[in-house]
Amino acid sequence: MTVGRVAITPEAAALLRSLRESHAMPLMFHQSGGCCDGSAPMCFTQGTFLTGPQDVHLGELDYGASEPAPVWISREQFAYWSHTHITIDVVPGRGAGFSIEGPTGNRFIIRSRVFTEAETAELATYVTP
Repeated sequence: MTVGRVAITPEAAALLRSLRESHAMPLMFHQSGGCCDGSAPMCFTQGTFLTGPQDVHLGELDYGASEPAPVWISREQFAYWSHTHITIDVVPGRGAGFSIEGPTGNRFIIRSRVFTEAETAELATYVTP
């Protein structure tokens, strides 16, 4: 599949590498469904936030660490976001959620765009998660 559902900005990748180093554990994201911090990408050490059949794996972020960071979203949220490409970015400020970047004075956010017709057609050739 050449069309990805998720990407990361260089600035967010730099923060993620810093978090990976300071926590000494692989990281992951779960796209929040609106509780606590709106609809924000929440970063956790892998295994801290448990995913299951109610979650959809959007993809893997290669951010320059020894392993990629998987990105998940609840199946219910995926129904709303399935037509949208998500890019994880970072801005100054502190979110109200449980994401591990909070103490850094930065917060992860999403930037999104609707898939083009060509991207939608390509995605349609793959089994929906």
